[in-house]
Amino acid sequence: MSAKEKFEQLKSTPLLKDDELLAFFDSLESVTPDQALGRWKGGDFNTGHWGNAALKAMKWYGKWYRSKLDAVPLVCYDEHGCLFSNKTMKGEASLWELEFRGKVSTTMIYDGVPIFDHLRKVDDNTLFGIMDGKSFEGPFPDIVDNGKYYFFYLERVESYPAEFV
Repeated sequence: MSAKEKFEQLKSTPLLKDDELLAFFDSLESVTPDQALGRWKGGDFNTGHWGNAALKAMKWYGKWYRSKLDAVPLVCYDEHGCLFSNKTMKGEASLWELEFRGKVSTTMIYDGVPIFDHLRKVDDNTLFGIMDGKSFEGPFPDIVDNGKYYFFYLERVESYPAEFV
């Protein structure tokens, strides 16, 4: 089974265990910051992590990697149906190459909070991510909640479905 076929299978599964998602993540190729640049529509894998409900409540659409030092981690819908950069996590982000789970790959590091989105490549237009980090003062529980990561994916889009304000 190809990485894309496995990804689609996981995406259609209603509730997943972390072990299965970690094994898939570990099987994927690294992605460079340059390969990650662009607009992305996001989604997540339901593992029961609090992030599933939090991002839904934020009306999260995806991410925008404009350059290595200019990343918008939370592209969300506003009350008028426009997309905007939600600054809930105290700012924007940047892309760096870091080692995580035995491979060097692109990691998006938030500017204002200790959160790291580790990325791997499913294919040229699909990324698989794990949100990692340490506790911080704010409205959310620990990022790694009782040893459980938040798992998400990004699918490349040429343009956004609504105006970005």
